[in-house]
Amino acid sequence: MFSIDTRVYPSACDKEGRMKLYSVMQQMQDCSELWLSSEPVFSKYFADNGMAQLLAYRQIDILRVPTYAERLSVRTSVYEVNALFGHRNTSIYDNKGNLCYKSWSMGAFVNRQTGKLQKVPQEVYNSVVFDSQVDMDYTERRIVLPEVEPKQTGEIVVQATDIDYNGHVNNAEYMRMALNLLPEGFNVSRVRIEYKVPAKMGDTIETSVLDCGTDFYVVLRINEHISTIFQFTTTNSKAV
Repeated sequence: MFSIDTRVYPSACDKEGRMKLYSVMQQMQDCSELWLSSEPVFSKYFADNGMAQLLAYRQIDILRVPTYAERLSVRTSVYEVNALFGHRNTSIYDNKGNLCYKSWSMGAFVNRQTGKLQKVPQEVYNSVVFDSQVDMDYTERRIVLPEVEPKQTGEIVVQATDIDYNGHVNNAEYMRMALNLLPEGFNVSRVRIEYKVPAKMGDTIETSVLDCGTDFYVVLRINEHISTIFQFTTTNSKAV
């Protein structure tokens, strides 16, 4: 397990002083990426072979939304790895050790230059320290869109500040785009995200939404190809 201690900083708060889901995504991603430095064999192989781990799917369950200045602990742990994919849990706890968010994700191992999948030798991925899976509802990683007529909601041009060190739109930036399309007052209790085609600098992302009541879908497309799908679920409780 790898962890970082952090807080709900002012820049992470919404107008009510509650932590933004966009900021939650950033902290989970930071912890997951920094984890690589705790695995010397794995990280050296990635560096020597020009590889990266790219997110293919993430599910986040929201238990409690922390507020301004709260102290938090973000913890990530890997429970399964094979030649092409890794599976991990990343959770956020408050200063009393209570869970605020829990998630599981699937990452793909790719070549930075080609963007294609690249295998990791067994002796390398066997070097990883594994932990038990977090107790949560593990949904399917494929998001099936409902048979509902989508509503087109506009276009977003990818800017330089959207791009990360892998050369495409950062995963948290997709979340920011999607959250801006949610109906006002939609309190999120779970979000599932499937990443398909990465967006790059200068791309035009076409956005559409499908409103199914307790589930609200946001679809991001590039040149008519689906880039990213979000499924936001709400409950009667005030989650976000």
